[in-house]
Amino acid sequence: MATPHRELTAPAADDSADERWRRLGYWGYGLHLCTIFGIALSNLFLGLTFLVTPRAVRSRPVASRTLEPIFLPLSLYVFGLAVSIALSYEPRVSVASLSELMSLGTLYLAPYLVRGEREVRRLVDALTLVIAAVALYGLAQFFFGYGDIERRIRGPFSHYMTFAGVLLVVDLLLLARMICGQGARRPWRWAALAAINLALLGSLTRNAWVGLGLTLPVLLFLRRPRWLAGLLPAALLFVVLAPVPLLHRVWSIGNLGDASNYDRLCMLDAGIHMIAERPLFGLGPDEVQRRYGVYRHPTAPRYWVPHLHNSLLQLTAESGLVTLAAYCWMMAASIGLAIRRYRAEGGLAGPRADLWLGAVLALVAFNLAGLFENNWGDTEVQRLALFALALPFCLAAGDAGAEMPPSA
Repeated sequence: MATPHRELTAPAADDSADERWRRLGYWGYGLHLCTIFGIALSNLFLGLTFLVTPRAVRSRPVASRTLEPIFLPLSLYVFGLAVSIALSYEPRVSVASLSELMSLGTLYLAPYLVRGEREVRRLVDALTLVIAAVALYGLAQFFFGYGDIERRIRGPFSHYMTFAGVLLVVDLLLLARMICGQGARRPWRWAALAAINLALLGSLTRNAWVGLGLTLPVLLFLRRPRWLAGLLPAALLFVVLAPVPLLHRVWSIGNLGDASNYDRLCMLDAGIHMIAERPLFGLGPDEVQRRYGVYRHPTAPRYWVPHLHNSLLQLTAESGLVTLAAYCWMMAASIGLAIRRYRAEGGLAGPRADLWLGAVLALVAFNLAGLFENNWGDTEVQRLALFALALPFCLAAGDAGAEMPPSA
């Protein structure tokens, strides 16, 4: 009887070991997101996640047809990045951009490590709590001399743009949960919502305001169309009660006479000339800031800029139209899958409507904000955007995994 007993118990023990590795992979991935306020710590957790991933995913295969829609454009993006480095004006400078592969790898890991609705919701809740704490950190900076245009609140990050970009992505995931799901029943989510949006407003970051301002009405139209009538009174109340510096900042969004707005138009002109010179694979990563003076418009306010303040323009100028096509393909694949699954599950009546819509609106807001800031080139913001990109595939992989037997 001893031999059959060993044959029965050994697989159970092996399954238990595989489950422990899987949990390590899941929490490693989650912690790399929840520690983006300290990029070194985030990199540490991400590195550990890569190490445990081969063992973590051994017993959780995913059908290739489920992930091909995102892995194909991701492969094209990596190809475009590699060729742009090889053909760069200064390959030794551009090669440092290979570090982006570490962040891009999370798009590959996520569907294997974060599978199904339960795991996705748990991670979104954890992110919400962390980013709410980050928002409170930023709001506390008002008491230490921050808050005006010259010294904006930035939370634990080195730049206020990073702070606002991080808040924006999580804010849309949370808003979708509150409006389309059952999130409004939990008081802590109301507190998180208030903290995140107050910090977003206090950051004085216009690109994030544009992203939120253009996506929130869409969410309200889908779920609470009657609330749209309240937007005008809310706007009037804002005009009456908001501080004058804040109103001035809002007004400046459409003011072409504003120096920073005009500077962005000059950057657009320079970027178009860069792309015209080397359209397919660009000047090379990190070459835009080094060669900006060559393409600078004579009336541009600044002689040097770190980037072109536009994600799509920056990406194309650096890495070319091939990489831009791959980027747009990735976005379209994720948004398209989310919309199809949202409709297939009954729209707003579906049990996961908030997750599908949250992913779509977070990506749309991210890209709208990216028309005025290089948020794709900001590692902390990019990692959250990559999670939003992966989210529909994480849900789809969970559905497909439920239909597949574990590998032997």
